[in-house]
Amino acid sequence: MTDRMPPLTALRMFESVARNLSFTKAAKELHVTPAAVSQQIRLLEDHYGTALFIRSTRRLELTPDAAAVLPSVREGFSALRDVHNRLSASRDGAMLTVSVYPTLAEKWLIPRLERFRKAHPDIDLRIHATDDFADFHRGGIDIAIRYGTGRYPDLTVIPFLEETVFPVCSPALAERLRHPEDLRGQTLLHAEWRMEREAGANWRLWLKAAHLDGIDPARGMRFNMEAMMVQAAIDGLGVALASSTLVGGDLSAGRLVRPFGDSHEIAPEFAHYVVYPKSSEAIAKVTAFRDWALDEGGRITP
Repeated sequence: MTDRMPPLTALRMFESVARNLSFTKAAKELHVTPAAVSQQIRLLEDHYGTALFIRSTRRLELTPDAAAVLPSVREGFSALRDVHNRLSASRDGAMLTVSVYPTLAEKWLIPRLERFRKAHPDIDLRIHATDDFADFHRGGIDIAIRYGTGRYPDLTVIPFLEETVFPVCSPALAERLRHPEDLRGQTLLHAEWRMEREAGANWRLWLKAAHLDGIDPARGMRFNMEAMMVQAAIDGLGVALASSTLVGGDLSAGRLVRPFGDSHEIAPEFAHYVVYPKSSEAIAKVTAFRDWALDEGGRITP
């Protein structure tokens, strides 16, 4: 072993492998090949003259030496991220990059952005719409709105946007729907990702809650983006099972209606969260958007 520090790349890969206990998962997280990760880990092990992982066919374990230094490595990278965020905030001035999934950007965020602009005219926004989780380390993302379980290690996570899920359709179609039983013979509109989850807030679960038999919950039209499903409902193509967060504006504008009134709704399995690095707590533009979004979260319609 020498007094020379090993490359930060190798230390970063060590931290990722140790956290995931997987070379493959670390490679995917860091956008490199598993072979590249293995090479960097071997470099570290050669540098320090000790093994860092116990490899077996079924699992990967930290050696005692690796487990002892891992907290310090994490603290070091946390401090580096803090420096990076502060310097980036200074370099980028008032530009704030917000990561959000496309349907929420279209149906909830964009209709409200004029209020943010009036409240914070000095902050320029960049909206990065993606279904992928925000990569705060590599993606240049300042703050994100995520839809999921809320379990996001090493990040500040704030619950946001309580919602329910219920049927919606065009006003013209609603004239034929007085009771849930009237769904028989109607086209059901589906968000594919909800169908793929056994416990998802989908038509199968809704029909069960409504005690309706004889309707196939898998029939109808499927969409890989909820915004398309909502638009299909607006255009009268069928009845959609939609989130209150995503259709609040369309309900207020009269483009959609709830054919069965305020009853017959179910709770989703996931929730929305405002998420950002803990090291960004002192960055004014991040906290400004956080506070604004949380305030807006109390109002369902634009």
